[in-house]
Amino acid sequence: MPKMKSHSGAKKRFSLTATGKVKRGHQNKSHILSKKDTKRKRRLRTTTYVSATQEKMVKTLIQA
Repeated sequence: MPKMKSHSGAKKRFSLTATGKVKRGHQNKSHILSKKDTKRKRRLRTTTYVSATQEKMVKTLIQA
């Protein structure tokens, strides 16, 4: 059977930390920013971690 290929879109969106957690950015930060208040936009800039239920699936996608 051939090797699994990593998902190109997932590679750009997720990254692994040294402890093995999956890091991701927030959504809703690309356009229509004028109606969103400054506090919300500032919170969206920070990164967060993928939930435990989705972590296994994302790791499968980003493994090369």
